[in-house]
Amino acid sequence: MKVVLAGCGAMSRQWLDAARQIDGLTIVGLVDLDAERAQARAREYGLAGAVIGTSLDAVLDETKPDAVFDVVVPAARRDVALSAFDHNCHLLTEKPLADSPENARAIIEAARRAGRVHAVVQNRRYVANVRRIRRFLDSGAIGKPTSIHADFFVAPHFGGFREEMAHVLLLDMAIHTFDAARYMAAGEPASVYCQEWEPASSWYRQGSSASAVFDFGGGKVFTYAGSWCADGFRTSWEGSWRIVAERGSLLWDGFDGLKAEVVIPGRDGLFDKIQPIEVPPLDVSDRVDGHLGIIRDFMHAIETGTQPETRGTDNINSLAMVFGAIESAETGRRVAIARDAQ
Repeated sequence: MKVVLAGCGAMSRQWLDAARQIDGLTIVGLVDLDAERAQARAREYGLAGAVIGTSLDAVLDETKPDAVFDVVVPAARRDVALSAFDHNCHLLTEKPLADSPENARAIIEAARRAGRVHAVVQNRRYVANVRRIRRFLDSGAIGKPTSIHADFFVAPHFGGFREEMAHVLLLDMAIHTFDAARYMAAGEPASVYCQEWEPASSWYRQGSSASAVFDFGGGKVFTYAGSWCADGFRTSWEGSWRIVAERGSLLWDGFDGLKAEVVIPGRDGLFDKIQPIEVPPLDVSDRVDGHLGIIRDFMHAIETGTQPETRGTDNINSLAMVFGAIESAETGRRVAIARDAQ
């Protein structure tokens, strides 16, 4: 498979690190508004034969690839997507799928018209413990989930576009947590109430801290508390999780600490008796390996005519959580979340 990668900033390294581990995948072009940055990335990864350019259309015309890897800033995502589909290319894009609901739907519709595979690098789905939690909850070992709680507190000094973004936490990062919650608890968002604020210590322009409550339907609620300027006691990039179910609870620290307890017959004073219960290891069928796993699934979908798990038509429902939360934060009211057909 011949691929052109658009966007040669820092994130492109994760894509190129994964791509060079896959037999049969060749990076035939690198595109960036800064040609020197694209040339530097080509030198770094030994891509001497790759076409370098600042125009995606021109590089696609010259290389005629099978697919485009989109690693551009969110504001440029729609233009990249439409260019890729106009050149009959499949598209794998960095998250978020788009920077607005309108652009997200336009990209989905363009992929449909072109008949191309379109997927999003929602790489937290490919974290081993996310897979284990979904399988454990599906087993019914502690009953159905009733509430899902995620905390995300880190304080990165990115510099660049993120520090100037509006709704930076919700738009650029929270989708990872929102999508993981959808996946692990098998829930679909119905509505959200969200508040954003900017702490006095923040170095971001707007929206570095947020708290949101989602109605997941069927008696399930998902709560999110996050900050990108919370120094001290940093959580994992995956967040810290508590999932409460009908007959027990599960805790995941976002690292390797994963444990669960289940209710057993009898009472101990005021409380039901509980005991630890094992969360089974990975199954051989579980998809893992982050960017590498997603790129492999993307290629497999192209080869077999199937759809990848992180296809755009599913991921748009995770993105709807982001835009619902932003609308709620802007208006101060609970917002209904419309689910797009898959």
